[in-house]
Order: sequence, then C-alpha cells, then structure tokens
Amino acid sequence: MYEELNRDSDIVILGEDIGRRGGVFLATDGFIDEFGPNRVIDTPLAESSIVGIALGAALNGIRPIAEIQFADFIWPAINQIVGEASKVHYGTFGQLNAPMVIRTPFGGGVKGGLYHSQSIEVIFSHTPGLKVVLPSTPYDAKGLLKSAIRDENPVIFLEHKHTYRSVKGEVPDSDYTIPIGKADVKLEGNDLTIISYGLMVHYCIQVANSMKKEGVNLEVIDLRSLRPLDIQTIVESVQKTGKCLVVQEDTQAYGIGAEVASSIAELAFEYLDGPVKRLSGPEVPPMPFSPSLENEFMLNEEKIEKSVRDLLDY
Repeated sequence: MYEELNRDSDIVILGEDIGRRGGVFLATDGFIDEFGPNRVIDTPLAESSIVGIALGAALNGIRPIAEIQFADFIWPAINQIVGEASKVHYGTFGQLNAPMVIRTPFGGGVKGGLYHSQSIEVIFSHTPGLKVVLPSTPYDAKGLLKSAIRDENPVIFLEHKHTYRSVKGEVPDSDYTIPIGKADVKLEGNDLTIISYGLMVHYCIQVANSMKKEGVNLEVIDLRSLRPLDIQTIVESVQKTGKCLVVQEDTQAYGIGAEVASSIAELAFEYLDGPVKRLSGPEVPPMPFSPSLENEFMLNEEKIEKSVRDLLDY
C-alpha cells in the first residue's frame, strides 16, 4: 500500500483507526505522517459509510482502499458491496467502473471468539461483479494487493489474521504484480491433490512434507483467488493425481470446497480414482471462545493427514 500511495496520487486509504493508530494490526503504521489525513482517512465506526464513501470516491476518479477492521463487522456494508459496487460496470453497460479494494482480516485460531473469527469468503465469492483474493504468503500478498489496487473493479482482499504473525517469507523490494485468478502450485506431487487457501495452505504443506518421508508425494495447490477461480490448474492437477482433498477452515455446506468439487466432477470425472473429499470446520456458528472448543473447531495437521490417508486408502 505504501508503494502504491507513492506511485499514484489518486489512491486513498480509509477505515477505522488506520490513521494515527496505524491500524489494529499496524498495516498502515506511519502512513498518515507520510501522506497526510486527506489520503489516510480515519473514519467513524460505521462500515456502511466506509464502503459507501469508497464507492462514491471510486465513481469519481479516486482509487480507494477501504479497510474493515474485522471481517465479522462487514455485514452492515453488504448492500454497498453486493447490492451496489458489484453491479456498477454491468449496470452501466460498461460505461462506469468502481476501482476499489476492500481489505479485511478474517479467520480463527486467534482466541477471537464468535465475533472476531468468522470466515466470510463464500458470501462474496458467490457474487458476480466482485473479485475475491486471499493470499497465504507475504510474497503473494504484495503482488496480489498491487493487482487489486490497480484493478478497475471492486476487489475483496481477505487476509487471515493468524498469518500476520505466524507466516514469514521473502518479499522483493521491486515492483511486481501477481495476476488475479491464477492459483499457485506450492508443492508438486503425483499421489493426491490437496487444494486449499489462506492459513490452511501452510498446514497442508506441513502434512505433505511430513508424508513425503514415507514416499507419499502430495500436490498442494493454493487457490489465492476465489473469484475468479483457476479451474485449469485444478483440473490439470487432478488429471495427474486422480485424487483430491479440498481443505477449508470455513464450514462445509455451500462452500468454496463444494464449488471446487463440482468443477472437478464436471471436467475431470474420468480421471478420478476416488471421490473428491472435503475437510472443513464443523457446522456450527464460528468461533467458540473457549480455547478447547476453538481448537476442536479449527483444522490442524493431524486432521488433514487423517483425511489424506483415508482418501489414499480408498
């Protein structure tokens, strides 16, 4: 964001506590001193106005980055996002665009309880006119965020809170972008495909590295973009391995895993050597505040490995 603010004077950032406080996760720490309060804008605690103002700005030549402090509080802005921003380009026969990014942290495993731990990705991934991006590594976060900021239409940019402090990686100082809509094969293998996104990608990689010692070669795909979905990379992997496990922290019903499984069934059924399996959080409103119940809700390496072994034995 710092680099993009320097590159393009039309870019502004707005949200709760992003100015003097630098954001609750310090993502904009020091920005207000560098760019001033007209470009780094502290807003009232009112999500519908944050997104509504961002949309109005986007329609008038500004490129806003709107931050929702926690994904759990995005619901008051649903009409501005789903009902309005997603429809601008289509509804004006392509005459108008809404170049805006909505950044928000999501996910559990941080002792955040019911109202600071939700997975919201499927709501927006279902909506035509929105792009939904979800990086799992620092390298991907920079390249994808730059692409989102430069996109001509609304992008929901989701960041898993648990990765803020637990995941490290090299990030080039140079300017680079990563195309939205392109998955990344984090590990190559031939025995089984694991498809995931966000924090769960790292757990899947750990399982793959562990099982490799036994001679089991798992292919791990990081979706990175949930809308558009990189169907080609998914299908090519399943054609090679014949088996697929989709891992998501979110609850299972009507989720991202269901969309991936359905696409595989339509486009790669004859290559399958077993059912497409899904591993998800339990069907309860997330997230229990009790640490023991939160641990039970969250996926981990043990649960993923068990699902992999069950599918390999099918």
